Amino acid sequence: MDKQIKIEQKAVKVLKEIFDPEIPVNIYDLGLIYKIDFDNNSNLNIDMTLTAPNCPMADDLVMQVNQKLSEIVGVNLVNINLTFDPPWDKNMLSEEAKLELGLL
Repeated sequence: MDKQIKIEQKAVKVLKEIFDPEIPVNIYDLGLIYKIDFDNNSNLNIDMTLTAPNCPMADDLVMQVNQKLSEIVGVNLVNINLTFDPPWDKNMLSEEAKLELGLL
């Protein structure tokens, strides 16, 4: 399997272990991760958002994502782009998250 695909799959696995402090669902299934890209320089580039721009846990959550993804063997640097475009909404939840939250 291609190294890029392996690293990106490991990143998804790691992101599924990080939970939003206010919602009992991991940040990947919440739809907070917009892009995962492992580039030719072995950098992991992440586009992510938060459920609200004024989230009081924003710094902690971004720091946790950076720390956990940096532990993946083969990753040189983790670059996190925090964006609010498009703004997060409940339609971004995975089916698993909707089930967990009783929305199905």
